Amino acid sequence: MKEGTLICDFSGAYEAQGFLPWVEENGLGVEVLSFKGLEGTSCYCDPEAALAIGKMLPAALPGLRWIDSGDYHYMTHLLALRETEPFHLLLLDNHPDNQEPAFGGVLSCGSWVKAMREENPLLKDVLWIGPEGGDYGPWLEERRGERLYISIDKDVMALQWARTDWSQGEFGLTQVKEILKLAMTKMDIAAIDICGETPPSKGATPEDLRINFETNTKLYNLICQN
Repeated sequence: MKEGTLICDFSGAYEAQGFLPWVEENGLGVEVLSFKGLEGTSCYCDPEAALAIGKMLPAALPGLRWIDSGDYHYMTHLLALRETEPFHLLLLDNHPDNQEPAFGGVLSCGSWVKAMREENPLLKDVLWIGPEGGDYGPWLEERRGERLYISIDKDVMALQWARTDWSQGEFGLTQVKEILKLAMTKMDIAAIDICGETPPSKGATPEDLRINFETNTKLYNLICQN
């Protein structure tokens, strides 16, 4: 996986929880893109917004990407369009995000996996690990050494570990870390992105911000130390 960290800031959540200054102090090669005020991005990404986002993305994308709230999980699709070699997608999410788009084919946080399957010819297959878990061990073993894009929505985790603005699952941080470790051992990691923040504008309390900050730093340290 390429070195460096990309932070996509739509809501100000990373600054509010202290994660943005923490990464800038502790990380290497941090790039911050502010999409605040960009219209047509909340939950749905209209074509004009998608074009604007694409123009703002750096030519060489860092391997670790933080993409804000689950409202912006469609960023995985936009970022993965920059891949130049075939890859698999491993999705940890309390929701499959594989729905039909509700409004005239507009990309959304609930339809991006479907869009990715249809629009990215380099995507080979998808394994979703959601509320019922997933038999990821054999799946990873069968694809050993191949390229893997990992996308994590922290809403897959219980409230002890994440505070999101979507319905949440029951995974513990240890389970998520075990999946990451196994994937990073068996496969060639193309990129990892993480979403699932809650900003103060959506009612995040100091406790919510603290929990998200602590989980983010733990995930960051695990990924960057491997």
